[in-house]
Amino acid sequence: MVVIRTIFRLIVFVVAIGAIVVILGAGYWAFTNQSAEAAASISVGGQEAVVRSPQNLEEFILGMYLQYRANEVNTPISDDPSPVPFTVDIGETAASIAAKLEAQQFVTDGELFRRFLTYNGLDASLEAGDYVLRRNMTMREIAEALQKASFEEVTVTIPEGWRAEQIAEKLTAEGIMDGDAFLAFVRQGTGVDHPLLADRPANASYEGYLFPDTYRLPVNATPEDLVSRMLDNMATKIPANAVALAAGQGYSFYDILTVASIVEREAVVPAERPLIASVYLNRLAQGMYLQADPTVQYAMGYQTDTGQWWKTPVTLEEYSEVNSPFNTYLNPGLPPGPISNPGASSINATLQPEPTNYLFFMGCGGEGAHLFAEDYTVHQQNVAACQ
Repeated sequence: MVVIRTIFRLIVFVVAIGAIVVILGAGYWAFTNQSAEAAASISVGGQEAVVRSPQNLEEFILGMYLQYRANEVNTPISDDPSPVPFTVDIGETAASIAAKLEAQQFVTDGELFRRFLTYNGLDASLEAGDYVLRRNMTMREIAEALQKASFEEVTVTIPEGWRAEQIAEKLTAEGIMDGDAFLAFVRQGTGVDHPLLADRPANASYEGYLFPDTYRLPVNATPEDLVSRMLDNMATKIPANAVALAAGQGYSFYDILTVASIVEREAVVPAERPLIASVYLNRLAQGMYLQADPTVQYAMGYQTDTGQWWKTPVTLEEYSEVNSPFNTYLNPGLPPGPISNPGASSINATLQPEPTNYLFFMGCGGEGAHLFAEDYTVHQQNVAACQ
């Protein structure tokens, strides 16, 4: 009896194996002889794709599974044609990208999309970068789009000597990003790590570090993206030993940046920047008040009557009326921080100022040039001559 049962089980097992072989063989034949249209439905590249035969059982089963769900692969999640930014981060896996696509409602099934990538050999070759996708794209179209990070860009030019509020307004006006969000990020002063920020006081904003230049940004750039690029750019435009040069004068880089921000607002003639920097540094060395007009203008803020951020001219009465730690007519030493965002010329001029004994300067003439003096008597003579 036991022998008969064993023989029976063996026969059943052999028949089952035979049936599986027949089914798999039939499936393999059907899969490898599928129509071009059916093959293209689960292949990146469409009808022109070179559809390879499965190299092993795993590929065969995966292909059969995708063929079974080909309708989902080729049906978009929505008919919405609006462009939507999508970012693939450096080092991100196919599984993570697929899950993010599902979470952001680009595909109905992230795991199905991941398997589609694997079948087409794309799971290890997706490029990090910024993309613009649409929710009326099929999984095949999204997979094709993610093969190359060709993203849309915008360009913005930040002038030298602007304050953060002006930059924020420009970003909004030109559709680069939300200026209010940018300004909030700058004022908060956290979220970016960079060597040039090493000696920045706790709770200080990013004012002064928003390096003026022309920037190319992805359409979905964040405030963090822009501030990081500004700092990286600044580092390439100033001496590599900038921190050491500042220390050689007895200052932190943050102090030098603060002086440079004043120099930027004062200088009109480029050649005068090292001279103006020397005046302010000499006054600091002698314990004198800086008495810098731009610091008062910064403290006064937005002028509703003119629609400007920098009031000019500032009257003598206002020098003593503006109650702010930034008013260097009322407060000795440096203001609490930069009052503008200086360019490379002003920063470098302050790091390496002209060696002079000048303590005063006076704007004279219509070209923005100044007269410099070592003592107050000569300065008064310059004032009288210019008037």
